[in-house]
Amino acid sequence: MWARLINTALGLWLMIAPGIFQYSSAAADNGHIAGPVIVTFSVVAIWEATRVVRKWNYPVAIWLLAAPWILGYDNTIAIVSDMGVGVLVLIFASVKGKIEKNYGGGWASLWQKNPEHIQKSDQN
Repeated sequence: MWARLINTALGLWLMIAPGIFQYSSAAADNGHIAGPVIVTFSVVAIWEATRVVRKWNYPVAIWLLAAPWILGYDNTIAIVSDMGVGVLVLIFASVKGKIEKNYGGGWASLWQKNPEHIQKSDQN
């Protein structure tokens, strides 16, 4: 859970940094788009049943590593910020986290003779 909270903070940083450091419009727009996406995926991945959503931050983080050159940033602070956040998001999105419960077995449970989630509901 701590890794998801750090990624949430990094996404918030992407949203506020353009206002603090007066980025160019391309860098600011990129932060205003990538930041909320990272925050959304990180918050959804806090719940252990949706923990896999953490991996959806990989493409966003890779984009942050490439964006300064593709979009032609003219501010060194914007380049360092986006690339630093991109590396950190990759690292923290890779932290799996603790899974304590089994949530029904997925699609494979449809073809099982006696799925685990049905056994548990029969006992209640």
